[in-house]
Amino acid sequence: MRRLLQGLQIFQHKVFPKVWHRFERLAEGQQPKTLFVTCSDSRIVPELLTQTEPGELFVLRNTGNLVPSWSEAAQSGEAATIEYAVQVLKVEEIVICGHSHCGAMLALLNPESVATLPAVKQWLSHAQQTLKEVADLPIDGEGIDPHEDLLTTATKCNVIVQLANLRSYPAVAEAEAQGQLDIHGWYYRFETGETFELDGAARQFVNMMDLTADEKYVV
Repeated sequence: MRRLLQGLQIFQHKVFPKVWHRFERLAEGQQPKTLFVTCSDSRIVPELLTQTEPGELFVLRNTGNLVPSWSEAAQSGEAATIEYAVQVLKVEEIVICGHSHCGAMLALLNPESVATLPAVKQWLSHAQQTLKEVADLPIDGEGIDPHEDLLTTATKCNVIVQLANLRSYPAVAEAEAQGQLDIHGWYYRFETGETFELDGAARQFVNMMDLTADEKYVV
């Protein structure tokens, strides 16, 4: 708690006085352009990664950056957040961002590790399709780097699976069909700072530093 209290004091006395005008405007309402879905992992900081300011990202975080499919999403916080972002805030893009060394994906691959964690085990059921995707990958590794470890492969497959789940939401499907919403899949390697975007057609993740400002992949 001492560390948090020190941070609060620094923010209130040194940081906030320099940006108070931004928060004063935000008190009138929010207009984020992006819904950012990522893991609860403490090593992932969306605003740091994207260098965005308060009010720019509408963030949804949970274990494993999972999006329950529409048929399984009743009364879930994920469904409520997505619905509000798309229908009320009218976000223009949704990013699902997985990351390296993901504990949720490690648990998915090693279910015995969560045998005493029934809530975690149940939650990971929303990623069972990820296991099937990994098992069904061609032996030659087509579409997935054959030199990657299993955890990295599973994490990237999970992004693909969660994108499919996201598109099962009627509001999302409608907004995307009308050209009002872009959807992206990312993989963030936090130990190097690199971020990769899914090229759905090639089923590959491409380093975003190799993309031009106007380049956009279909996912």
